[in-house]
Amino acid sequence: MRPEKYVFLFIAVFFAIVTPIYWFMSGEIAGTFVLGFSGLLGLMIGGYLALTARNFDPRPEDRGDAEVVEGAGALGFFAPKSIWPFWAAVTVAIIFLGPALSQPWISLVGFGIGIWSASGWILEFYRGDYKH
Repeated sequence: MRPEKYVFLFIAVFFAIVTPIYWFMSGEIAGTFVLGFSGLLGLMIGGYLALTARNFDPRPEDRGDAEVVEGAGALGFFAPKSIWPFWAAVTVAIIFLGPALSQPWISLVGFGIGIWSASGWILEFYRGDYKH
């Protein structure tokens, strides 16, 4: 987590330098507070990363002697084919068609189709050819 720590600490230092310059050049309160709190946010995240980096073993990308294969993780499972994203897109189109045509009942039909399409997409691998 060393590179991330340095990125956020750089952000904190940058905003610590820019905030007073902005205040003297513009005299604006709101922008000064936004820049100051952006610096505090960078300091908070950088400090958190600096403290937690001590408790973890270095990641492969943080070690100089690491091999590329050490950083490879599991890719996961991806559906070979599915019709459910199409039905989800149709559902969203029908839901937004209701306000576009000033007909709220069309959106209600869309929500009904949405329950069907969402449950089909969620339960896709509990039935049929790709049942686990």
